[in-house]
Amino acid sequence: RESFLKIRIICTYGVVYKGRHKATGQVVAMKKIRLENEEEGVPSTAIREISLLKELQHPNIVCLLDVLMQDSRLYLIFEFLSMDLKKYLDSIPSGQYIDTMLVKSYLYQILQGIVFCHSRRVLHRDLKPQNLLIDSKGVIKLADFGLARAFGIPVRVYTHEVVTLWYRAPEVLLGSVRYSTPVDVWSIGTIFAEIATKKPLFHGDSEIDQLFRIFRALGTPNNEVWPEVESLQDYKNTFPKWKGGNLSANVKNIDKDGLDLLSKMLIYDPAKRISARKALLHPYFDDLDKSSLPANQIRN
Repeated sequence: RESFLKIRIICTYGVVYKGRHKATGQVVAMKKIRLENEEEGVPSTAIREISLLKELQHPNIVCLLDVLMQDSRLYLIFEFLSMDLKKYLDSIPSGQYIDTMLVKSYLYQILQGIVFCHSRRVLHRDLKPQNLLIDSKGVIKLADFGLARAFGIPVRVYTHEVVTLWYRAPEVLLGSVRYSTPVDVWSIGTIFAEIATKKPLFHGDSEIDQLFRIFRALGTPNNEVWPEVESLQDYKNTFPKWKGGNLSANVKNIDKDGLDLLSKMLIYDPAKRISARKALLHPYFDDLDKSSLPANQIRN
């Protein structure tokens, strides 16, 4: 830590400082992890985050530069990006929206980052606008893998307290303990709608309110549309039976192809939900200049 100088706290979602390397002048983000019990050492969650991030080197994933221990505090040193997607959306004046091509570019890059994770058997599990960081060149990067976990086959039993409510997949809300990559695709779908409209798609204030907002928009699921949903731990036969409306009524500023992709990302049955890899091939992205995107430049 002596090599770095703290400048200011830049994040309210956990303590992250903006810092500067004293020797090189490089500006960095310093994520502080307080060790509650020194004898127990570094928390397993932090060890998991570090080991995952070191493997996850991709232009659309925040780069872990260094790991430091100081006074029973662990510092993760990341590349610095000055803005997250939530702050950016909040900064856009009322009545104005993100350019449609930038919406497309952001979504494509988020999907590229998550395809990379999924191909390395890593779930993010906590995607939300606050942990998508952007720079001034139109690049967007996935951050905060604190809850991510390598997944194997067969799918392990996971805790289901993971994703922030508004972006949480219905299988998690309904108490499924066996979930996989489709939870990230659902989250990206809700983020896609929010990038286009500047409003959260489903903004519930409790788990049941969150479920009911989804049900009202998409219809209450049953075994017919989602096999075995009725046997999930938190599914109740007493749920109101909403028919579900039209996604386009809830989501403006997305064209026909975009709505088609969104509807495929928000399919109830995780087995039928589009994969991130397939989503990249959707016609919605046909007119996007992919050659200028950072992941494609490396490939070329």
